[in-house]
Amino acid sequence: MRKALIIGLTGGFGTGKTTVAGIFRKLGAKIIDADNIAHSLLMSRKSGIYRKIILRFGRQVLNKDKSISRKKIADIVFNDTKKLSDYQKIIHPPIIKRIKSEVRRAQKNIPGKIIILDAPLLVETCLHKAMDKLIVVKADRRTQILRLGDKFGLKKADILRRIKFQLPLSQKIKIADYVIDNNKTLADTEKEVKKVWESLSRLV
Repeated sequence: MRKALIIGLTGGFGTGKTTVAGIFRKLGAKIIDADNIAHSLLMSRKSGIYRKIILRFGRQVLNKDKSISRKKIADIVFNDTKKLSDYQKIIHPPIIKRIKSEVRRAQKNIPGKIIILDAPLLVETCLHKAMDKLIVVKADRRTQILRLGDKFGLKKADILRRIKFQLPLSQKIKIADYVIDNNKTLADTEKEVKKVWESLSRLV
């Protein structure tokens, strides 16, 4: 029985990684979304993360319904390197554990298929080392700022601050097996994704 191919998909803040993942999904890939996993763990009061975050950052990070506000957390940690480090120490271990569990489950249930792990901090957490191939989505700084401003209503200074806390895109590109340029139109991006898909399909 052929093993599933595990592909890492990452990029920079606002490069359009989610769009690329969506195209891969339409082509037949199984997508494991690290952001969705992080969100579900953050929202679950049974995950252990909830209690640890309140102990570290106080109840000021809660919404009116007592759920954790990702925006409030972001406003705090992206203005303080130490707090960002503390936050990552709380959330990364359980997220990585869940991701590895999801990958194992997918490998077992859909052998011979292409499984794509969509994760913004794939390289930063060294998860890329467990991937068969690495795809990096790139876009120029102007495009990143425009997209994030439209999507989240963030100011330019806030966007640049968040980008600064990620590993430079240039370093991710150096270790990538495939680079998808997402600066142009959606149709152009779809063409690039299909080329990568055809290449990956030959490896399964």
